[in-house]
Amino acid sequence: MSTLITPAATGPVSPQDLVEHGLAASTADDCVVILADHTSANLRWANNTLTTNGVMHGVTVSVVSYVRTPAGVCVGTVAGTAASREQVTALVEAADRAARAADPAEDAGDLLGERASSDWADAPVPTDVHVYDVFAPALGEAFGRARSADRVLYGFVNHEMTTTYLGSTTGLRLRHVQPTGHYGCTGKDAALTQSAWTGGATRDFTDVDALAMDAELEKRLAWGERRVDLPAGRYDTILPPTAVADLMIDAYWSAGARTAHDGQSVYSRRGGGTRVGDRIVAPGVTLASDPAAPGLECAPFVSATSSSDLDSVFDNGLPIERTEWVKDGVLSSLIATRHSAGLTGLPVAPMTDNLLLEVEGGTGTVEDLVAGTERGLLVTCLWYIREVDPQSLLLTGLTRDGVYLVEDGEITGLVNNFRFNESPVDLLRRFTHASATVPSFSREWGDDYFSRTATPALRVPDFNMSSVSQAR
Repeated sequence: MSTLITPAATGPVSPQDLVEHGLAASTADDCVVILADHTSANLRWANNTLTTNGVMHGVTVSVVSYVRTPAGVCVGTVAGTAASREQVTALVEAADRAARAADPAEDAGDLLGERASSDWADAPVPTDVHVYDVFAPALGEAFGRARSADRVLYGFVNHEMTTTYLGSTTGLRLRHVQPTGHYGCTGKDAALTQSAWTGGATRDFTDVDALAMDAELEKRLAWGERRVDLPAGRYDTILPPTAVADLMIDAYWSAGARTAHDGQSVYSRRGGGTRVGDRIVAPGVTLASDPAAPGLECAPFVSATSSSDLDSVFDNGLPIERTEWVKDGVLSSLIATRHSAGLTGLPVAPMTDNLLLEVEGGTGTVEDLVAGTERGLLVTCLWYIREVDPQSLLLTGLTRDGVYLVEDGEITGLVNNFRFNESPVDLLRRFTHASATVPSFSREWGDDYFSRTATPALRVPDFNMSSVSQAR
């Protein structure tokens, strides 16, 4: 049973004190308190003018209470904003009540024992507008360049710092600091007849160049000076790393061990069980997660406020290490909690907050793939991606903000938008060329859900543009 409440504030105390108070206040048999101290700084612009900026700070406390009964362990979870002991007490009391009213949890197991982060006692790490000290002046210069060339820029940047404190009555005292940033900018011609988008992820904005962002949009808008209408069909198509990230995230989110074992996903074996051990994509393809991956670092332990096919509140604090989901084309792991691992006979493999796709022999860039294409499409952005069939992981979606015609290794014009129908697993069997793997950013999922990816560009010889989209 899960509830969200927001008690009235009375006064601030340290995050560690709030966690310790919550654990002491619980009358359940066990308790986990997860506190997230979150700050964010953002800038937004439109029509070559900065429109808004702001800094926000909040503290969210999630309480998971565990009550043992003759029928099993019952769980209650409650989350809310909290800055005082009184607020935390209210959350704990609500979680304890929810646990006592709940049915026994199917995924019940022993909570992890004593372990502490060496930096447990450290204060939260904030962000502020100074993260944009280099980016913001360059953005102002980009506005001037765009204005003088009759281009219009619209965009948004956001930087967040989240410091998580996880404590349990069984002795867990874990802390993690997560920086997360992204930028996205759309450029339009003065007549607003065409648009192009570029974006990316960053940890601290030291690697984001506003002038380079504008230059990329200028180049793409110039590609669109010639327009070509094409019908639906299968096209030799180049997907840049951002579009590949869009599709691979769906492949990852669908990789739950239990769902596959129950015959409900593309990773299910016909006749029963999972396809772990089967070659499912082309040789040389590796799909992995690693909390220590340079530039994509993420939490090295499980922090779960609810249970699902992909997470379990009984796994809180479980260490996360590198996992290869696909190795050299072979499905080698599925996302498995301790409970679903026991059901499926697979190794425990916690969900991780990053994803890396690597192709053996992949070299060069998107431009190199374009140069090697006789006639095809460069699809710079996908949008509104939805699952059609879980058994094949067939996805549908739209192209947006730039589909370009490639002829004899050069981009020669702007093409109309399409609706596509494709499976990311099938694409990894059919692609013919791959660039080097680089940090990437999913426009569809990166803003709010999953921003830490590294992927190559892929060239697919028969990408299915199922219908023409009227979107412009």
